[in-house]
Amino acid sequence: MPFFSKEEIRRAREMDLLTYLSYYDPGNLRKVSGDVYSTVEHDSLIISNGKWCWFSRGIGGTNALEYLIKVKQMPFLDAVEKLIGQPAEQVPQIKPQTVPPKEFVMPELSDDMSRTYSYLENRGIDPEIIQWCVDHNLIFETKKYSNVLFVGYDKSGTPKYGSVRSIFSNYKGDVKGSDKRFAFRLVRAHSPKKVHVFEAVPDLLSYATCVKLSGGYWRKESYLSLGGIGGRQLPKALEQFLKDYPDVSHIYLHLDNDGPGREATKNIQNILKDKYVVKDQPPPDGKDYNDYLIAHKYDILAKLQGGLKR
Repeated sequence: MPFFSKEEIRRAREMDLLTYLSYYDPGNLRKVSGDVYSTVEHDSLIISNGKWCWFSRGIGGTNALEYLIKVKQMPFLDAVEKLIGQPAEQVPQIKPQTVPPKEFVMPELSDDMSRTYSYLENRGIDPEIIQWCVDHNLIFETKKYSNVLFVGYDKSGTPKYGSVRSIFSNYKGDVKGSDKRFAFRLVRAHSPKKVHVFEAVPDLLSYATCVKLSGGYWRKESYLSLGGIGGRQLPKALEQFLKDYPDVSHIYLHLDNDGPGREATKNIQNILKDKYVVKDQPPPDGKDYNDYLIAHKYDILAKLQGGLKR
């Protein structure tokens, strides 16, 4: 019966998926943005930061061997042979990549934020919440393209992350050099006990607006945007938040009502269930909390006013 040694299997596991596709199946590789790629064959299979995740199937991995087995349905021995059995001169040499971290630089900012105020208010965000974020240097408008800019800081108050959204199109992305560990957050106190988690900043601001519209004090809570949900690992932003605020005991996940959002919720719950109370609280209606706010803003107000009258 054929077999491979532990060393041969180790060598097979060394090759990441991006390297494999670049050398052996380049026609199946498509660049999405920055260092994010997908396959042409499966556009929901995303490759980033040395990992891959096939979101529509809820599977992922860290190397080409797992891809061949899970996606290509290749038997283990055949997959190992494919990765190490090529003539030596054709096998790419796997070298550790030492890429220096990029420095985050704030884009040039506009003095006129009228478009940003209008854009956010049209999405149902409460003006008081918008103004509070502007006053605390969390929301800006870029001079180039007039994009809305959401900024995240580390605990020392240094800007480390920027998420931009176009006012005029569906474009959204991160500023170059952004560190997702420090994605947009609103922290109530030095030692919060709970945190509400969202995929994107507009959903975070929408939830805060819902809290206010329902008669609650929105500044009583702490909120975190993940800047995207990533793969099957714990999102970097949430991992860093829990390191920065070790007194957190309760985590409320308000991720999207779609396949990736539901899968990410399960992954986070499985990873953290032994140490934290992790609650799944998606929006009651719509894909995300901004959809819910836009559709039900006046219903929430009417319900509150009816309660006050009684």
